[in-house]
Amino acid sequence: MHYLTIDKEEWDKALEQLLVSYRIIASMENEFGQDYEEVRPGNISGITYNKPKPATPLKTFFLPVRENVSGEDFPEKPIIIIGVPNCDIEGASLLDEIYLNGEFNDPFYRKRRENTIIIGSDCFGIQEHCHCLSYNIKPWSVSGADLAVIRIGDKVIFRVISKKGEDLMMSVIHIQPLTDTSVTETIEKEHGITESLLKESNKGLPDYIRTGLLVRDAKEEIWKKYASTCVSCGACTTACPTCTCFLLIDKPGFEKVRQTDACQYPGFERVAGGEDGLFELPKRFRNRYMCKYVWKPQKFNAIACTGCGRCIEACIGKISKNKLFMELA
Repeated sequence: MHYLTIDKEEWDKALEQLLVSYRIIASMENEFGQDYEEVRPGNISGITYNKPKPATPLKTFFLPVRENVSGEDFPEKPIIIIGVPNCDIEGASLLDEIYLNGEFNDPFYRKRRENTIIIGSDCFGIQEHCHCLSYNIKPWSVSGADLAVIRIGDKVIFRVISKKGEDLMMSVIHIQPLTDTSVTETIEKEHGITESLLKESNKGLPDYIRTGLLVRDAKEEIWKKYASTCVSCGACTTACPTCTCFLLIDKPGFEKVRQTDACQYPGFERVAGGEDGLFELPKRFRNRYMCKYVWKPQKFNAIACTGCGRCIEACIGKISKNKLFMELA
């Protein structure tokens, strides 16, 4: 890996030129918060750099909430996504294991992944529920993405991660190697500050492996306690960067529609005979934690929770899984 740099003004001009060949989506702030928006010449200056984190998980760009899988309909323009936090990039590792499996390869997912250039964003600072470091995930990317972007003053710096990312940068006029060591020292200092904030904010939170053991052995009482305010809305799974359950719906004309599903919905496990192993809310509630911390680690190398904290932020019932885990610990 190495660093490249460009003036912010020149980078904005380069983005406008890239819009000719690419569809560009970037993290931006508005009156509702921070999320991804389509980049146009008029809003390039509003792109957010190094601030965690967009409300929408990265998975939405590869696994739409609803899509017709009867035929192929892919966008012609390749896509650039700017400002992806490393918790989402790590989450994509699990999606890749599931959907790019050699035996069961998903052509729709694969095509979107190949058609997308991911530009990660080093997190300088944290949000209230960020806890990536507790699960041994750094708040900046060194793999998984194609590039990582850092803005320092009037300079934009790129950490080159993949050949695809390097090729994109070589097409940008005025890009040049970063030779100022004081800039890399500043980046490393910001990384250290962010790590310190994460450690201080999550004292007492068990790591991913220990959490799995705690969840596996937890008694029924704690699931009843924390499920008491759950309204089965599914917001936690929708906002999660690694939850990907779906329904395959048959429609007239041999049309098949893949639609996002969630284990927190009533009837998720109901079968044709009417039996439903997850009919009771506490059992349904526990199922999600067992899936993330016990069952997924048995099947995949990538972890199923990357510490983004979106499930806590999205919960209508104000349920904090981190409080649950610290109580278990």
